[in-house]
Amino acid sequence: MGKGINQVEVVVVIVAVVVAVVIVVVVVVVVLVVVVVVVVVVIVVVVLRVVYIVVVVLVAVVIVVVVVVVVVVVVVVVVVVVVVVAIAAAVVVVVIVVVEIVVVVIVVVAVVVVVVVIVVEATAVV
Repeated sequence: MGKGINQVEVVVVIVAVVVAVVIVVVVVVVVLVVVVVVVVVVIVVVVLRVVYIVVVVLVAVVIVVVVVVVVVVVVVVVVVVVVVVAIAAAVVVVVIVVVEIVVVVIVVVAVVVVVVVIVVEATAVV
């Protein structure tokens, strides 16, 4: 008895191959989708991390700049106040010295006038 190829067996083999190919294609597609999703998630996480780092650095820079500006303004105000107070003190000292000089001149003139009057009176009596 010779055994020939049965058409049912051929159809079963073809269906089995097609099912196997479909299963392989579905598995490959699922794996590719999972890989793409993982890559996208990793990229998003990295980008968010970079954005987070950039934001933190920018906030730190802004804080440093604000602190530096405040310190510079305070130092400038203190220096200006010190200079103004020093100038005012110097003006007061100059005014005091001028007043003292004027007082000394007035006293000297008064002494000279008194001496002249005494000399004139003394010579007039004689």
